Amino acid sequence: MSVSAVLALRKAVRDRLTADANFARRVSGVFDEAPTGVAHPYVVFGDAQARDWSSDASPGAEQFLVLHVWARQRGQTEALDIAHRISRLLDEAPLAVEGHHLVDLRFLSLETRRTGANPLSRASLRFRATLEILE
Repeated sequence: MSVSAVLALRKAVRDRLTADANFARRVSGVFDEAPTGVAHPYVVFGDAQARDWSSDASPGAEQFLVLHVWARQRGQTEALDIAHRISRLLDEAPLAVEGHHLVDLRFLSLETRRTGANPLSRASLRFRATLEILE
């Protein structure tokens, strides 16, 4: 298992999301880190969890991927609408992951949160991916 599996999956996810016109016109972008000065709404990759998922036949990796949707609306409708689009685009999607074969990508859960005094809302989506590492 290597860090490259995490980076390759993130690139494939970003490519899939930004290639969708409906998604792309609704957000400012998909970022690795919360951007400064970028208009809401936008999507940020959350923490990654990865572990060995090898079998006798091939090396593999299991990943848990989190995407955070940040929206300016005080209500959660905008964040939830975007989260719904993300889950539709990614759940069981046949992504091309460089150097890997994506076996499965599944939506696991959704969590919403309002941020204190700021007029922001967040929807966090969690996915599980299993990949074979191509040699």
